[in-house]
Amino acid sequence: MPTPTKGARLGGSPAHEKLILSNLATSLFEHGAITTTAAKAKRLQPLAEQMITKAKRGDLNARRQVMKRIKDKSVVHVLFTEIGERYADRPGGYTRITKLGPRKGDNAPMVKIELVEAQSDSPKAKKTAKKAPAKAAAAEETKVEDTVEDAKVEDTVEDAPVQDVVAGKFENSAAPNADGSAPEGFTIKGNENSMKYHTTESPWYEKTVAEVWFKTEADAEAAGFAKAGESDDDK
Repeated sequence: MPTPTKGARLGGSPAHEKLILSNLATSLFEHGAITTTAAKAKRLQPLAEQMITKAKRGDLNARRQVMKRIKDKSVVHVLFTEIGERYADRPGGYTRITKLGPRKGDNAPMVKIELVEAQSDSPKAKKTAKKAPAKAAAAEETKVEDTVEDAKVEDTVEDAPVQDVVAGKFENSAAPNADGSAPEGFTIKGNENSMKYHTTESPWYEKTVAEVWFKTEADAEAAGFAKAGESDDDK
């Protein structure tokens, strides 16, 4: 003979209690959470946990055992394909009971029983969730810094364009830049008409329009230029 359940049953008979729990389990798996009395939730919780454990097994025998209590095939399908897979790495504790207060009328204590989220409630998931915002913030900050640095480099390149040195007519000489300025590293001005060169100390340096530029006096003299101010014609 089956051992009677201690205490008052849900309903008037064991068959009625079994039917009530089956209906509650069906609603729980279908909606994810239900509101009921504390007594019913306490009796429903171990039954729901057992069914989820069988759904995790996923074999034919487990499905048949579940279908003895849950007659809705669509709910059984959801239980085995979605809920069971959701808690594949969770050893237990698939449901949670939250107190809501007494019910109006008969003052029965009401609770909410729901399926917990497997990913968000696991200790490992909580640690990962805490680290994720910090990693995202650090990555975003690094991305902003890289963008600012790239912008600074681009501004520097745009502000200081590099001009190529164009070779002049003479050996070791350079032609003036497009704006008439001296190429980088060339400071000695040369005038082709007079075949004179002017250093920065020459009194005519600022007034002379350079047609060719040299780096050193030796390069200018090697090209056939004479230093301005040293001949009798210049005095």
